[in-house]
Amino acid sequence: MKKAIQIGGWAAVITLLAVMALPCPAADSAVLRNGFSIRHERRLVIGTVTRLYVNGDESSFVDVPTEEIDHFEAAPDERVSHLRLQAAAENVGHPLNLNEVVNAASGTYRLDPDLVNSVIRAESGFDVRAVSPKGAQGLMQLMPQTASKLGVQNVFDPQANVEGGTRYLRELLERYDFDLIKALAAYNAGPRRVEQYGGVPPYYETKAYVARIVRDFNKKKLAAKTAAQPPPQKSAGSKSSGTHAPAVKLHSSIPQAQAKASLTQGSQ
Repeated sequence: MKKAIQIGGWAAVITLLAVMALPCPAADSAVLRNGFSIRHERRLVIGTVTRLYVNGDESSFVDVPTEEIDHFEAAPDERVSHLRLQAAAENVGHPLNLNEVVNAASGTYRLDPDLVNSVIRAESGFDVRAVSPKGAQGLMQLMPQTASKLGVQNVFDPQANVEGGTRYLRELLERYDFDLIKALAAYNAGPRRVEQYGGVPPYYETKAYVARIVRDFNKKKLAAKTAAQPPPQKSAGSKSSGTHAPAVKLHSSIPQAQAKASLTQGSQ
């Protein structure tokens, strides 16, 4: 049973029979039987499917067969994760500025720091000690064999982890001709799976992961663009031109088309 993530506004009212709403006042994680987890803000059980809304305004969701969900658990609070990062920095004897770490790694590998931050948010929620059920570790959730290939000796060292993860993301972008969707899918599920399926593999967790990063990245670029623009001059009979399109478009089925906008700094 394959269900695609559906992203975008819905204008029609859908009548749902046998629908049970499950309140989810704070972010939760749905832990699947395959070991993956999906962070979500709210969920609905619709027949044999559980719909997980991955953001607060419910414009992005993923449908998962209820039988594939093992259990639900509270997702880590991002504010707590930031405090953990600060505490880890204090333990090594000097303050850590994560923005500086991300900017340095992004500059080295010519990536947009907003993209790297969006990946970190999706991977670990900025928890420097994060460990996934599959064994991925640290801020950018490096698997032990990947960390070894990248020369990262201590995956819980934020600077080493971010530098290694940023390098790996750059390598994946180059591998897929700067197709962001494929690169992110490979970062999550592995290049072998992306090549096996010719694009995003049909895994719920991977689809939700790609959607979450693209949405977060687009929000950052839109906010930066809006802040840089002077307020529009109002004149009689004129109408606002509306909001600008996001940097990367992600359609309902996560297309395999190229998405190369605003990902890198400088020449590729």
